[in-house]
Amino acid sequence: MHIEIWSIGKDNDPFIEDGIRHYFRKTMPWNTVELVVLQTPKKSATTDVERTKLQEEELILKKLQPQHYFILLDERGKMLSSVQWSQQFQQCMNQGVKTMVILIGGAFGVTDNVRKKANQCWSLSSLVFPHQLVRLIVAEQVYRAFSILNNSPYHHV
Repeated sequence: MHIEIWSIGKDNDPFIEDGIRHYFRKTMPWNTVELVVLQTPKKSATTDVERTKLQEEELILKKLQPQHYFILLDERGKMLSSVQWSQQFQQCMNQGVKTMVILIGGAFGVTDNVRKKANQCWSLSSLVFPHQLVRLIVAEQVYRAFSILNNSPYHHV
């Protein structure tokens, strides 16, 4: 199963990019993971929240394919432990999912249309994090999930 982490926003700062690459390399023996940054055009930057969300919706839905298993990260989503992440990944692999997409939405969240497309909605925390940091956290949690599935000593109970 290939995992794509999609994130609305700008490219990563170098220290974030280094961390993400670090976890992707560590995950490589078990699974492939890719970060896809969906950038809105600079001229479309606006203070109109609904317009911004609609522009982001267009980017997301244009890229989303029917065969994708789509997980939305949202503060109102279900909180899962690292072990539960690994169980969800295993379940998807058992079901023959080819590509899992984990979406980190925009600063204002996502539209109902995007939310309705999600197979699942997860929350990382009740805290709010900057998007770049969430990318790094998700990369680490993907690695952690696969280390759990493969009995690596990385995750301690």
